[in-house]
Parts: sequence; structure tokens; C-alpha cells
Amino acid sequence: MELLKQILESLPDEPIPVRKIIIGVHWTLVCSKYGGLGSTLTNCGPHGHSHIRDVGSLQHKSAQELAQWVLSDNLLEASIGIAAINSLICVDEDKMVQINAADVIAREGKGKNVVIVGHFPFVEKMKSITRNCWIIEKRPFGDDFPEESAEEFIPQADVIAITGTAFINHSMTGLLSLCRPTAQVMVLGPSTPLSPILYDYGISFLSGSRVIDEEAAALTIQQGAAFPQVKGVQLVTMSKKV
Repeated sequence: MELLKQILESLPDEPIPVRKIIIGVHWTLVCSKYGGLGSTLTNCGPHGHSHIRDVGSLQHKSAQELAQWVLSDNLLEASIGIAAINSLICVDEDKMVQINAADVIAREGKGKNVVIVGHFPFVEKMKSITRNCWIIEKRPFGDDFPEESAEEFIPQADVIAITGTAFINHSMTGLLSLCRPTAQVMVLGPSTPLSPILYDYGISFLSGSRVIDEEAAALTIQQGAAFPQVKGVQLVTMSKKV
């Protein structure tokens, strides 16, 4: 939790009001200073078990209050928390490039051992250009490896790409601890906080998203959009090297 707490401490002190909250099937959108996204995750359990605190009055809380929810063991609350964090981070545009995470992984991982935590659409392409490409997934698909395999494969990898949802389920610190100091590490996906604090934890690349049209993003998210269908969002990557 130390990493998350450092991110929370870096947020603006003055309370920022929440202008909009949408919890879609796949994505959660919080609009405060900016628009911020997070994956919508829920705990496994009986129907109706994932109760959110103070439903109906979340718009009266500050974005900083909601950001604290990223520490919650309730995954739905933590999803709101990461989206609120992303709605508060002021990104240095000089440190951003409009490039897809897949292109960075392909460039850095060509001919090397690569681990990707999360089954992203581009994983099959990576298998054709890397020495080894091990896909670790909470819910394995095809020849993916289960999450328990992280301890075996991540220490062998030259390049590791970790889904930003690892902040929501609180597995990020454990995954980072398995990375060799010389490895190139990326955190990717719209849940990724574009905070340079993450560079202090051995992460080299932050590949996330910016909401550039809140109304378009809200309309598609509330209608159940998967990420390729979400409008009004720009993919960007920040690098420690820049």
C-alpha cells in the first residue's frame, strides 16, 4: 500500500469537487479537475455483495475523498478510487508521447524474454517477435499462465508489462518486487496513474490514457463500451528516459 499512499499524498491539497461519476460495466469515469478512468472490478461473491458506501451522494464528496477509496478491499470502491486519482493528476505534456503500449513493448522486447500481466489484444503479436512471451492472467485464456506463475516467470524477464488494474486489486507491489533491477518495466492500460512517483519503484514506462472529451467518454462508457469503443480518450505513454 506504500506506493498507493505516496500517490495519494502527491495529489492537490485543496479539495476538488466531483463533477461526474459513471460506473460502467467495463470502465469507471470520475470527472473532477480532469476526467479519469479506471477499470470496473467487482469482488467475487453472491449477487449484490459489492455495496458501495454512500451511493447517491458520491457527487458531494471531493475527488480526494474518493481517491482514498483506492485502498479499499472492495474492488468496486477501489475502481472508483483509481479513477478519482487519475482525475486529479496534472500530467506534464512535455513528457508524453502519443504511442500505443504495444509499440513500446515490441520495440523494447524484440528477441528478449517478456512477461505481460494481463491478456491484452496484442499478446499474440508479441509472441512472434520475442524470445519468450509469457502471459499471466487472473483468468487464464488459451495458453496464458495463472497468476501464481508470476514468481516463476517475472524474475526471468527482460521486459515486464503490468496491467494498471494491479493497483485496484493491490497486487502491484508484489509484482514489482519480482522484477530484476535491470528489467524494463511498464505499467499499461487506462487505469494507470500517469505519476512520475512510479519511476522511483523501478518502472520505466507509464502507458495510460487521457480523457479529452468527457461527454463522448461518458456516453460510451455508460452504454457498456469495451475500451476500443470508448470515445473521447487519447492513448499516451510517459517514459523515465524523457
